[in-house]
Amino acid sequence: MTKDQKNEVIELLKDKFSQYNNFYVTDTESLTVEQVGKLRRACFNKRVEMKVAKNTLIRKALESLDSQRYTGVYDALHNVTALMFCENPKEPALIITSFRKETNIDKPVLKAAFIDGDVFSGDNQLKALATLRSKQDLIGEIIGLLQSPAKNVISALNAGGKLASLIKALEEKAQA
Repeated sequence: MTKDQKNEVIELLKDKFSQYNNFYVTDTESLTVEQVGKLRRACFNKRVEMKVAKNTLIRKALESLDSQRYTGVYDALHNVTALMFCENPKEPALIITSFRKETNIDKPVLKAAFIDGDVFSGDNQLKALATLRSKQDLIGEIIGLLQSPAKNVISALNAGGKLASLIKALEEKAQA
């Protein structure tokens, strides 16, 4: 690979790291070409971009953007590395989990995940990442919790009006 080609790859990676707040660093070393193709298709169907690059080029791209922000990711840059870029931080974890179930192998291995500034290191984090709720889910849940007391007050007021009209009707019947 020439120096110009390396610089081109670094620039491409810098664009991807700048574009996405979430990315996964995985090890795809012992996967066959057919399995890698299947993994790429699964990523494409779920709108996850998968890129394979040399570890030194990945490190240079990360360091040129912000060397301190990505320090937790540097230890994961060894063996064959495939990067998964996504908007939804949960999606790559689901893809890896379902791919493992379908193929009955423990690959790809999660080396690290960078989610909104936090680094999750190791394959043991995969289950936690797969159950991670998205920001929109959490906001919806909070809004639902905030609306709940207001709904209870409104329904009590509505019930109070019905009760008052019932008492008034009984009073009028008693007077008649």
